[in-house]
Amino acid sequence: AAGAVIRPLFRSPLLVEAKGDSSPVTEADRAAERSIRTLLANRFPSHGVLGEEYGAERADAEYVWVIDPIDGTRAFVTGRPMFGTLIGLMHRGRPILGLIDQPATGERWIGAADQLLSFRGPAWSLGHGAAPRTRPCATMAEAELSCTSHEMFTAAESPRFARLKGAARRVTWGGDCYAYGLLALGLVDIVVESDLKPWDWVALAPVVEAAGGAMTDWQGQALRLDGPGQVIAVGDRALLPEAVALLG
Repeated sequence: AAGAVIRPLFRSPLLVEAKGDSSPVTEADRAAERSIRTLLANRFPSHGVLGEEYGAERADAEYVWVIDPIDGTRAFVTGRPMFGTLIGLMHRGRPILGLIDQPATGERWIGAADQLLSFRGPAWSLGHGAAPRTRPCATMAEAELSCTSHEMFTAAESPRFARLKGAARRVTWGGDCYAYGLLALGLVDIVVESDLKPWDWVALAPVVEAAGGAMTDWQGQALRLDGPGQVIAVGDRALLPEAVALLG
């Protein structure tokens, strides 16, 4: 439903002609979130919802859906398919279900408990028939590191991230939520970011964990809704202690 709103604007003349004016992007975000909220209200009227565009409703409910209609706005407005719609479900404050949907390419990751499904199109598995999973990578010297932008780090965080980056085999920039999907496919080993809001990470954690990885804050602790948004996602849990030490 959200994709039906987003796809017509992706690389569209309306979006290109807007240039510095972000109004088409804003409307795509809002309309996509409205479509998701409408479906959830009809299916699960007792559930809560927290979304980037329209805030919280029934935030104290036992089940709360967390929505980012377009994660990766810069990628979206520049025509790069490195954005996605994020839909997560929390049960009593714990993420239990996550979806990353790339509406332009038809790619989708769904993580719940210990099961991860990954699709491209109606039936074609990105894992070529095998279950998507992370790959072994126990040291930063072997690791492919991904980060959306160095601009997300504060002055105090930047030297900490620089230590981590210096220890990595290679770093790739600009992934947004798509990088976490690649981690779940065993193509990226670690994603480190900061200043993430709940709607940026709640849907990602179940996907990463279902693929065999882990997602924590920079201290290696469970992510919190009221935390500073410092995130580590690793494909190999053995990599986490070194990453935490480098960011310490």
